[in-house]
Formats: sequence, structure tokens, C-alpha cells
Amino acid sequence: MAARKRASTDSSAQTKPNETAARPKPQEPTLAEPPIAPPKSGLILKLVLFFSVPYFYLLFYHYKIEAELRKSILINAGLSLAGFFVTVKMIPVASRYVLRRNLFGYDINKKGTPQGTVKVPESLGIVVGIVFLVLGILFQYFNFTADSNWLVEYNAALASICFMVLLGFVDDVLDVPWRVKLVLPSIAALPLLMAYAGHTTIVIPKPLVPYAGLEVLDLGWIYKLYMGLLAVFCTNSINIHAGLNGLEVGQTVVIAAAILIHNIMQIGASADSEYKMAHAFSIYLVQPLLATSLGLLAYNWYPSSAFVGDTYTYFAGMTMAVAGILGHFSETLLIFFAPQVLNFLLSVPQLAGIVPCPRHRLPRFDPETGLLTGTKDGTVVNLFLRQFGRMTEKSLCISLLVFQAMACCFCFVLRFFLAGWYK
Repeated sequence: MAARKRASTDSSAQTKPNETAARPKPQEPTLAEPPIAPPKSGLILKLVLFFSVPYFYLLFYHYKIEAELRKSILINAGLSLAGFFVTVKMIPVASRYVLRRNLFGYDINKKGTPQGTVKVPESLGIVVGIVFLVLGILFQYFNFTADSNWLVEYNAALASICFMVLLGFVDDVLDVPWRVKLVLPSIAALPLLMAYAGHTTIVIPKPLVPYAGLEVLDLGWIYKLYMGLLAVFCTNSINIHAGLNGLEVGQTVVIAAAILIHNIMQIGASADSEYKMAHAFSIYLVQPLLATSLGLLAYNWYPSSAFVGDTYTYFAGMTMAVAGILGHFSETLLIFFAPQVLNFLLSVPQLAGIVPCPRHRLPRFDPETGLLTGTKDGTVVNLFLRQFGRMTEKSLCISLLVFQAMACCFCFVLRFFLAGWYK
């Protein structure tokens, strides 16, 4: 997480009128040269190939998916691809404007080195959020009719995500306290909760059916309360599992890819049309999220030339929460979020004020060796450094993303062995 610093105008530097005429006027920054490094295209290409091969294999070959449903998924994928290129092109443009407004940060994990003095543009998650919303609106033209049962919930989902993008950007600009941050996702989830018309029931695990005396339990308003709490957790869990170049966007990319594969597997294995549409609905939201996040990762990967800000972490968490709620796989989503759950449990003593909580719970950086050392702060980042020793920032981020991928793989293995027995 970067320590943002805003510049202030020096009003004491006054010049005489005759000196002003003789001295050339300072030139405004031009739009010709981007102030940030070019995107890391090689990394993104490798990630796209790694994630897309199993996904499209399941979509086209492994499962027999209806042609109409497959067509809508491919249209959404095409729009998402266009969104990736727009994001890559727009981030350098947006970075110039945020720098003009002094929305920048210094990389604390490079303090004491030349890279630690570079002004890195902040809050560029706003670009991803805007491109995502435009894609979501355009997709309605290709997939939904005016009398579609899903249109109301789809627009409610977009409204919640839009609300979260706005509140995240407000947080970046105003730096609101933690207590307020916990409330923001609850407010943003209101459009979705008010428009939700799906079931409010849960399936009782088969081993517990003899004791419960029923197979399905209707929770009513408690289920909607659970959905609101899930939105709060997902948004804040991405936000606090941060602090390294590429970690916020990287964990989103890994979880989003796992969600897409899970949705395709559920569509291919089910014969219930309503169940299939719920998972297709999730795909329509997550494909644009993955594509635009990859565009941002091209600039946010180590060494980062763009910081995502709370705008992105809130947006990404809310989008995945909405996809899990409307796709009816919230239990699976929580297993995908296992590293975030662990990070939250480690953070509770500090977030609750039981243990002193510094502003930035980051590891210590040694500018001479370029290695990070874990502190006693309750985060998975520091836990990894305490358990596995000092690492470079890039190596630590890769280790954490591998841990994230292992959690997602564990979820698939768990579902495979429990299928038919648990539910």
C-alpha cells in the first residue's frame, strides 16, 4: 500500500511584474509522452494463455453447452477483450490527470532507493471500474430483452458495483477512517439486496438431514443479511490483503479465473436451465472483471508504475461478491477467498483496537539488500516472511499468488470429493 502525498502550492514564491514578463512561463505537461512505464505485455500474454486454455477447453470440448448460451458467453468474452485494450490505452492518459491533481504515492517498499522517490499515480482503479461498467451496459443490448427476468437483477448488480466504485474513489480522495470503510460496502449493496428476487433457501448437508428433519431451509431476511455481510467481507478483505506491487490485482485475477472455471463446470454438469442461467450470469460479470484487471496488472506488476487505490479493491471485491451471490455459490466463493479469510482473522486484533495498529502494516525494507523482513503485524504478508525468511518484493508477491491459486485448487478438489455426499 502506498503512502500517498499531495503537493501543495507554494504561495510564498512571489515574482515581480517585470520579472514575470522576462521569465518564460512554465509549460503545462503535454499529453505526448506517458509519465509511466510501458505495460508488461509479456507477463499478461503468459497469464492469458495459462488461464484461457483450460477455460475454453471446458467451454468448447469437455462439456456440451447449448449453442445459444455459448454464443452469449463468447459475445461477452469479445467485449471483455475490447475492454482489456481500452484499459491498457486509458491508464497512461488517466495517470497524467491524477498526477496533475496530486493523487500520487511513494512506494514504501522501495524507500531509500531511487525508485522510492518516484511519484506513482494513484487511484487508477477508477479506469477499470468505468470500463467495466460501460462493458456491462453494452452487453445488455446483445443478451437481454426488455421483459427478461434477469434484467432487473443485472442492473441492480451494476448499480451496486457503480456505487462501490464511487465510494472507493471518495475514500482515495478523502482518506476516510476504517470504521467508515466497513459501512461503505453495506450501503453499496443496497440496490442488489432490494432488487434480489431469487431464492432465500439453503440446502441442508445430507449428513445433517436426519437431525434437522428437512432438506431445504428457508432463511428469509436472514439470507439477505448474509448477502450484505458477504459483500462487506469481500470488499474489505481484498483491501487489507495488500501492500505489494501486483498483489491486489493479482489475487483478483486468480480468483476471477477460478470463478469462471467453476461456472463452466457447473453449467456443463447441470440440466436445470435456471441453475445454468445463474452461473452464466456470474460469467457475464467476471469475464469483464478479469480482462480489465489484466489491463491494470500490466502497469501494477513489479516494479509498479501505477497504484490501484481503494477504488479498485472495493470494486473488485464487490464484483466478485455480486457474482457469487447471484450465481448461488457463496460457499465456494468463501473457499476461493481462503487466504483473505486467514488474513482477516490475523488482522482482527489490530482492526478491533486490541493491539496497536499502524497506518501501514507493511514489512521492513532493507535498501542495501533489497529484501523485506516480516514484522509482528497480523497480515499474511508478514506471516509468510516470518515463516519462510526474507524475500524480495517480487518473490513474496509470487509466493502469495501461488498460495492463492493453491486455495482455489483445493476448493475444486474438495467439491470433487464431497459431491453427492455433502449435498
